[in-house]
Amino acid sequence: MTIYSQHANRGKAQILATYQGTGGVVSSTVTSLATPALAAPIVDALSRISALATVPVSVHDLREHRVASYPTRHLSALIDRTARADLLSGAHSLWYEYACLKLHQALVDLDDALLAVPEPIRIAINAELETEAGELCEGLAEYTDGTPASETENRRHWDFGQPFVTYDGGMDMLSRDTREELDRLEEGITPKEREKAVANLRVLVTACSRFPDMLGGLEDANLAIFAEPYDSDGNYLSVHAPKPGDGGADSWDIEIGRWEPDDLDEEGEYSSATGSTVLRCVLPTSPGADEIADLLNQVEKEPGLLAKWAETRVGVALAGTKFVVTRGYDD
Repeated sequence: MTIYSQHANRGKAQILATYQGTGGVVSSTVTSLATPALAAPIVDALSRISALATVPVSVHDLREHRVASYPTRHLSALIDRTARADLLSGAHSLWYEYACLKLHQALVDLDDALLAVPEPIRIAINAELETEAGELCEGLAEYTDGTPASETENRRHWDFGQPFVTYDGGMDMLSRDTREELDRLEEGITPKEREKAVANLRVLVTACSRFPDMLGGLEDANLAIFAEPYDSDGNYLSVHAPKPGDGGADSWDIEIGRWEPDDLDEEGEYSSATGSTVLRCVLPTSPGADEIADLLNQVEKEPGLLAKWAETRVGVALAGTKFVVTRGYDD
């Protein structure tokens, strides 16, 4: 319900909170820092925290062909550190738990950014989080049960369906498209299957978050990571979690693929290509986020490794890993 920014003011970087107030859009100063470099990560983390806290309580949960509300338990984590663990332990729905995980990551990022600033700055930022959480909770109470909100000057206003955040919260995972894609994955599954799917999504998101600059990223609708580092010579890697329900695979797998040109001309140029799987490693147990991150780390450091791995025979582990090839498609 608040958008944060930084502006130069008298030789310092001023952090501003912009929100919908009583008389319209209002900006107020949160604090000032010595340099833009110190302010930038704080502004980024605060904006993500606000969007991740606000959007889930501003949209309807439309799963199972009914209209419901998403939980509000995530709001406690903004002001209570002991509540942060709850962001990583729920199983309400894929999309909501995804938002909770990203909120947890944003709070950790804010903590890291605040390590480099003086104590008065940390106090000001924590007070800002308390204000954001408190006034959002007041708006929710007024909306759900008619509890009057305090009419203080320039109180932050919240409206269901119209959260004051950047478009789609500034993150693809907060968009309606992503929410609907994840909702479709839940159709017809049991609570136990949902709990397992949420746990798998957390593993993927946690591993992928360590490589924000890698070409590819998390494919929400497929519960997969796609990685195509630069200079990989047309090779790519994908890590797939089991699809929830009876229709999907019941094991994790790792695939190495190659782009094959669709319209290769005499000069070796082409305008489109189709991916084809070269080999697959079906995993006997569920991997941890660290295992997947280590795999991605190897690929990022040595893109040419994908071409070497692509030559691995069935029954042999990919060099430098414990992942054994279970099927080759070029044999």
